[in-house]
Amino acid sequence: MANVKLYNKEGAEVGTLDLNDSIFGVEVNTHLMHLAVVSQLANKRQGTQSALTRSEVSGGGIKPWRQKGTGRARQGSIRSPQWKGGGVVFAPKPRDYSVKMNKKEKAGAIKSALTSRVAEDKIFVMEDLAFDEIKTKQVKSMLDKLSLDKALIVTADKDENVILSARNLPGVRTVTSNAINVFDILKYSNLVITKDAVAKIEEVYA
Repeated sequence: MANVKLYNKEGAEVGTLDLNDSIFGVEVNTHLMHLAVVSQLANKRQGTQSALTRSEVSGGGIKPWRQKGTGRARQGSIRSPQWKGGGVVFAPKPRDYSVKMNKKEKAGAIKSALTSRVAEDKIFVMEDLAFDEIKTKQVKSMLDKLSLDKALIVTADKDENVILSARNLPGVRTVTSNAINVFDILKYSNLVITKDAVAKIEEVYA
């Protein structure tokens, strides 16, 4: 089993924690992680962009001038792409950009991302992250003592004090254990996760 250090809110080491190897110690599959990131970003796209082709632009039913004898280039319609107000060549149309992944692929990508953080010693398990009040200074102090400037903070449940205390810190994002995703894990250099959140993740993915 992977063994990591356990910290308190003050950033001091208070013990160790064994992590489930079936989640935090798997063989890293970079292809699945890449697919998960592509899927997440693609699924955010609305796909509503649209423009008119030459067949959809109104007007232009008559030939602008006769074919020969004018000295000008031949033209068939004032709605051709080269004319101002004409149609767009290969115009974008509404489409679905979504990339599908099955459950096993999603789980494998999450496990690979978590394992990569453990392998790089970039996972920091916190004994507890409950704050009595909303104070950005508290989260900043904790991260400073852990020597972190960019981190993804994962809690077991939604905690408004943690969320509001961390939201003004650049390079810091908070999510709950049931909302973790590969993109965020890879985007933020370090993973700060509570002991309870680890237990919930192991319960879901083990």
